[in-house]
Amino acid sequence: MDLLNAIVLFSNFVVLPGLAYGSQLALGALGVTLVFGILRFANFAHGDMMAFGTMVTILVTWWLQSAGIGLGVLPTALLALPFGIAFAALFALATDRLVYRYYRKVRASPGVFVMASIGVMFIMNGIVRLVIGPEDQRFGDGERFIIRAREFREITGLDEGLAIRTSQALTIVLAIILVAALFWFLQKTKTGTSMRAFSDNANLALLSGIDPERVVRITWLIAAALATIAGALYGLDKSFKPFTYFQLLLPIFAAAIVGGIGQPVGAIVGGYIVAFSEVTITYAYKKLLAYLLPEGLEPDGLMQFLSTDYKFAVSFIILVIVLLVRPTGIFRGKVI
Repeated sequence: MDLLNAIVLFSNFVVLPGLAYGSQLALGALGVTLVFGILRFANFAHGDMMAFGTMVTILVTWWLQSAGIGLGVLPTALLALPFGIAFAALFALATDRLVYRYYRKVRASPGVFVMASIGVMFIMNGIVRLVIGPEDQRFGDGERFIIRAREFREITGLDEGLAIRTSQALTIVLAIILVAALFWFLQKTKTGTSMRAFSDNANLALLSGIDPERVVRITWLIAAALATIAGALYGLDKSFKPFTYFQLLLPIFAAAIVGGIGQPVGAIVGGYIVAFSEVTITYAYKKLLAYLLPEGLEPDGLMQFLSTDYKFAVSFIILVIVLLVRPTGIFRGKVI
């Protein structure tokens, strides 16, 4: 019985949060790795693109809620997501035309693109804070839990309860669907093949008749969609705060680099590696060990490697180690 309680406890506070958080990081890292692989620069504005798309989603969600429009047990934000994606895509395309397109024409170095993206990041961050404010915003509605801890305890008779939030299940399911759709698009469609060819060898792709500007536009559209969905799912699962999305840039880049920057598969694997590293290192193991160890040997302290306040430090450590030991990442992506 103690072993079952330990498994439920670990699943409740490590496995499920890790899967949900990993799915959010994976979607964010996919957008970063697509931009890096095709446009060849690290887009530091990606976190604030997530915030911008999520902000629009929240505003539309509030409008729909005020009009009495909803999805019952599911969050109304799912209806608002297409609006958030559309506005984020328009902003990304406008930014590309006003900023990045010029630097492509003059064949600027990747460092110049990075500095430009930092400028775009501050502009987007300022817009989001001006429109929606810097405070926490919650926009979830519908049924909050699929399974509640009390119900689980009553059904199983265990001391520990398993709680599965709707936002967690929604995140995992949507991540699977989106990743499958993206890989099908990249592998099976003519446009996806053009994007992969442009990423592998831009000059050869141009000689083959591939329109580079079309590839760029589609890349930004996909990146904006992934950023908005990842940001909205993160906001539903936790809460929306503009500065948090700026902080998320570190674990997202860590995920992309761990897996191999420019490699979509690597972005997914890296997302889960970073997420589970953060969750397991900041989890307090005292209660878990109390179930697993013989009576009398239970630890007195929290048995926590790091406080949750330092969870982003885990991403930084992983990022530094990978850059020092294996800069190409697990799947041998491009070197930054």
